[in-house]
Amino acid sequence: MAAPSVQVLSLAFVCHVVLTQGIVHMSHEKRLIRDLIGNYSERGKMGRPVAEQNDTITISYGMSLIQILDLDERNQILTTNVWATYNWNDMYLVWNESEYGDITTVRVNNNDIWKPDIKLYNYADTRLEEKREALCVLSSNGDVVWIPQAVFKSSCSIDIRHFPFDIQTCRMKFGSWTYDGSKLDLQFLYTNVTGFEMTDYILSNEWDILESSAKRNVKYYPCCPEPYVDLVFKLVIRRKVAFYSYILILPCVLLSSVTLVLFWLPPESPAKMQLGMNIFVAFFVLLLLLAESTPPAASSIPLIGAYYCLNMIMITMSTLLSAVVVNLYFHGPGTKVPRVFRRLMLDFFARVFCMQKTLMDKKERVERRNSIAYSANNDANAVTVDQASNGRGGNNVNLNKNNKDKRHHVDFKYDRVGVFELQPDENWRPRNYSMGSETDLSDRIVPLPSHLSQLEADVREIKLQLKRLEEKGAAKAHKEYLAREWKLVALVLDRLFFFVYLVAIVVSALALFETTMFQTGSVDESDT
Repeated sequence: MAAPSVQVLSLAFVCHVVLTQGIVHMSHEKRLIRDLIGNYSERGKMGRPVAEQNDTITISYGMSLIQILDLDERNQILTTNVWATYNWNDMYLVWNESEYGDITTVRVNNNDIWKPDIKLYNYADTRLEEKREALCVLSSNGDVVWIPQAVFKSSCSIDIRHFPFDIQTCRMKFGSWTYDGSKLDLQFLYTNVTGFEMTDYILSNEWDILESSAKRNVKYYPCCPEPYVDLVFKLVIRRKVAFYSYILILPCVLLSSVTLVLFWLPPESPAKMQLGMNIFVAFFVLLLLLAESTPPAASSIPLIGAYYCLNMIMITMSTLLSAVVVNLYFHGPGTKVPRVFRRLMLDFFARVFCMQKTLMDKKERVERRNSIAYSANNDANAVTVDQASNGRGGNNVNLNKNNKDKRHHVDFKYDRVGVFELQPDENWRPRNYSMGSETDLSDRIVPLPSHLSQLEADVREIKLQLKRLEEKGAAKAHKEYLAREWKLVALVLDRLFFFVYLVAIVVSALALFETTMFQTGSVDESDT
């Protein structure tokens, strides 16, 4: 009897071991998830989790901004790293906590349950999916919380008028793509936050956030008569100008300053023309760098681009004006400086620009003009005397035409130019002359010896030759004076162009930076 009982017990033990090995032990969480997903798959994921067709499901939506990745001004695309938060109630995901070990929350795959079709309206992305995979957190009362990570690429209208001191306003519009407001209602998740939630925000190296706000809108679209609800998140950002100050602004200021040197170079220097062309090429390179950073189809050009173009125009004009100055400087004595132009340049602008020390004083110019006028008036007399000297016969030349019948004693004297001449001595008297009447004087005049008449003719000839040399010297001085006047006019004109260019640079710089220096971050309050 004992042996069979032992066999029965052994057989029972083996059967118990085999049966216990085939049973899989499950935790309360796994059993809960199995039951929830099993029941949900039987009902189907399609369709809103509501009891009646006309019931409205409310979706609470919020966004946490993590980082501004990029703002592509050329393609007008804003790239942001965000955490999108969805919260809604699903009546099919309710359970009794006591039946599952008092479990209050579980995590399930987001593809196993219904999710709202919240889309970014103004997306500008070639990717098919914007969000990363994330589990949904289920509560026993049916609340669902889904926080997927996402990288959104949204279109943003870029205003580059004040680049690089620009302030951009970008909007991200979210809403249900198929459900109208009566079927799916959108509300903000965070009640104490007016826009993006910034707790985990990473500071950007290029942009500063000035304002973050959000607004709920109810709109009617031409396609559908039903109202559609959307949430618009607005982000106002300002560019940091440290990088662009060294790349675009500082070279521009330095080149503009170097352009002023163009008017200080002497006109006879060849570098006066070469420097202008080199600066023009440098500004063209800066303009190409600016074009790479701005959208090509912008409605307005940046002010700094207009400043570049203005400087290029002014450099071109300065090069042309330099050519005019060089031409005037080497004009020579061909023509006289016009009287009005001479007075305007040498008398007015020279005094305004404090260039009197560079120019000859007014007294010297008056004396020079008087001497030139004197020499010009004596040209006719010189020609008459020359003709007379060429037409005389032999040595019978008298000193004075009015006294050709008289014979005088001549004495050697020097005229105003240092040329000695023969002049009659009124105090000369013959040795044996005694004072008497005029009749006796005329009878006692001693005729002039023949060798003195010859000497008088020779001295006369020498005087004429010296006078011709004097006239040639006066003509040469006149030409030098005219050439110097043109040079002085060119120098004054160069200084005038310098101050005009300086004023133009200052005014254009103030016009460029005034709107940005006093800009207080004003933004457009209009809604999309």
